[in-house]
Amino acid sequence: MTTAAHPTRQQLPPAARKAKRRSAALGLLAWAAGISFCLPALWMLLTSFHSEADAATNPPSLAASLTLDGYRNFFGGGGGPTPWPPLINSLSASVFSTILVLVLALPAAYALSIRRVRKWTDVMFFFLSTKMLPVVAGLLPVYLFAKNTGMLDNVWLLVLLYTSMNLPIAVWMMQSFLSDVPVSIIEAAQVDGARLPTVLARVVAPVAGPGIAATALICFIFSWNELLFARVLTGVVAQTAPVYLTGFVTSQGLFLAQLCAASVVVSLPVLAAGYAAQDKLVQGLSLGAVK
Repeated sequence: MTTAAHPTRQQLPPAARKAKRRSAALGLLAWAAGISFCLPALWMLLTSFHSEADAATNPPSLAASLTLDGYRNFFGGGGGPTPWPPLINSLSASVFSTILVLVLALPAAYALSIRRVRKWTDVMFFFLSTKMLPVVAGLLPVYLFAKNTGMLDNVWLLVLLYTSMNLPIAVWMMQSFLSDVPVSIIEAAQVDGARLPTVLARVVAPVAGPGIAATALICFIFSWNELLFARVLTGVVAQTAPVYLTGFVTSQGLFLAQLCAASVVVSLPVLAAGYAAQDKLVQGLSLGAVK
């Protein structure tokens, strides 16, 4: 018994060889683009393990000796301030605001996708229009409100602000996700006597879980990275991690190695959340892409 040999390069038709070369070229281009996007982060990681003298050299030295001094100084090993309060403030503001956004956005998206209200497209445009106002334009009114109500340097003010800032984009995202939820299972639950809170919690939320996870991750990232309001509205008590990072750029100079170490540490929660929810994120962002 003889088996057919695999076609060699010479046996491939010209069109197949051309397609193979094009695929290889696109693969190399994708790898080059991916590496170029990762290079700044890798350079920051490498610099965080250098001493301040080696990190300040121009051009930087790749063969410089590695040390953990930047991380020790960041965590207060050199007698400086500890970063834990700002990290806890950022985590608290991001987590609580994300939970509030999901609690408010889920019923709103349900009303705009499954049980659509009248003129729901106008409602969606209104949500979108709230993102058209430059953030700096609302900074002074928010500051005056916080000052008059005694909420300056209060982490709960950041929770309310981050909730209001992320709610429109969350409603937009979840409206598209909930549009793919089968109406039949909702009607079946209602026939069995389930009320709206039960339908949302036990029927809609599990089915749209990937979309909800993607929305939560994006809201968490936006809240964690926010700097402008946190810089103006907080001081010492409610200072967040991004504001804490700006303290490494002082009139005494730029502590580059310590700044890179701090940036790596501050980036870890976002990277950890993205890695933990990567499956749900991919499913959620691709939800409804293929019918």
